[in-house]
Amino acid sequence: MEMGEKQLENQKYRRIIVAVSVVIPLAVAILFGVKIPGYDFHFLPGIYATINGFTALLLIAAFISIRNGNRKLHSVLMKTCMMLSALFLVLYVVYHMTSDSTSYGGVGVSRYIYFFILVTHILLSVGVIPMVLFTYLRAWQGDFKKHKALARITFPVWLYVAVSGVVVYLMIRPYYS
Repeated sequence: MEMGEKQLENQKYRRIIVAVSVVIPLAVAILFGVKIPGYDFHFLPGIYATINGFTALLLIAAFISIRNGNRKLHSVLMKTCMMLSALFLVLYVVYHMTSDSTSYGGVGVSRYIYFFILVTHILLSVGVIPMVLFTYLRAWQGDFKKHKALARITFPVWLYVAVSGVVVYLMIRPYYS
C-alpha cells in the first residue's frame, strides 16, 4: 500500500472512530430521556456492575499477558474486554430506559465521595471510548510502537472506569427500590 493510500485509510478510520465516539454518548444521553414502562429490569445493575468487575480483571490479565510476551492471549483478552464493555453499555441503556433513576441516599463525606467517583466515572467513560478504539486500531494495523504509547494512557483510564463502575454500584445498591 502506498503512503498516500495508507494516510487515506487512516483518515477514514479516524473519522469513523471520532463519529462513534460522539454518537455513543449522544445516543445514551438521548435514550436516557426515553422511558418504556411495563418492564422490570431491577436486576440489571448488579449484572452490569459484575460485567465491569470482569472487565477490570481481564484488563489486568491482559496487561500481565503482554508483559509476559503473550500477544495472542493479550489480543483475545482485549477483544473480550471490548465486547464486555459493549454489553455493559447495552444493559445500562436498557435499565435506564425502563427504570427510574435511583438517588444516592448517603450523607456527609460519603455523599461527596460518591459524587466525585460518579462524575469522574461518567466523564472518563466518555473519554475512554476513542482511546480504546484508537489503541485497538494501532494494534490492528500492526503499529505496536504507537499502540503501546497510547495503551499506557488508555489502560489506567479504562481500568478506573471499570473499577469505579463497581464502586458506584456498591455505594448506591442500598438505595435501589
